Amino acid sequence: MTSDLMIFSETGFVIDDEAEWDVRAREALLDRAMGAARRRKSSEKLRRGRMPSPGLAFVARNETGQVIGSVRLWDIAVAGRPLLLLGPLAVEAATGGRGIGSALMRHAISRAREHGHGAIVLVGDAPYYQRFGFSAAKTGGLMMPGPVERHRLLGLELAEGHLDATSGLLVAKGRQAMRPGLARMAEVA
Repeated sequence: MTSDLMIFSETGFVIDDEAEWDVRAREALLDRAMGAARRRKSSEKLRRGRMPSPGLAFVARNETGQVIGSVRLWDIAVAGRPLLLLGPLAVEAATGGRGIGSALMRHAISRAREHGHGAIVLVGDAPYYQRFGFSAAKTGGLMMPGPVERHRLLGLELAEGHLDATSGLLVAKGRQAMRPGLARMAEVA
C-alpha cells in the first residue's frame, strides 16, 4: 500500500485493481472517451461475453477515489498459442496530460509479465504504443475477427520469441462472463 500512496501523493492519482463496484464508472468513462462505436470494433468481438484475464484489469483513481482511467487485458489465442489482448485504454479527458494512460500501460505490461504471459497484442496508434515496445513487426500473420487496419495491429513480446511465426485468426479464450440474470439466480440457489 505504501507504493500506491507514494504514487498518489506525487501524481494525484493511483493505479488500482478494478473492483466490482467500478463497473458503472468504467463503462461511463469508456462511453465518454470512445462513444457508442466502441462496441462495433473488431477487438470487441474478442471481448464480448468474456471476463478480463484474472488479475489484469486496472483503474486509475483520483484523490476522491473516482475512476479516471481504465485498462484491461483479455485472454485470446492464435493457433492454440495463448496471448493477451489489451484494451480498451481510456482516460478521462479532463485529466489528460498527467501521464495516467502511460502509468496504466506500464502497470498492465508489468503485471502481465509477472503473471507469466508471453505476449500482448492490441489495435491502436503505433506512435503512441511504440514507447511501450509495441510494433507491427511480428503481427503480419495475425487476423482479427473483423476489419482492422494492418498497421494498427501491434504486438509486444513479454517472452522472447513468443510471437515468432504466429499466424491465423485471433480467438477469444478465458472465462465466460456471467449474465446479470444468471448471477442473481446463482445467488438465490
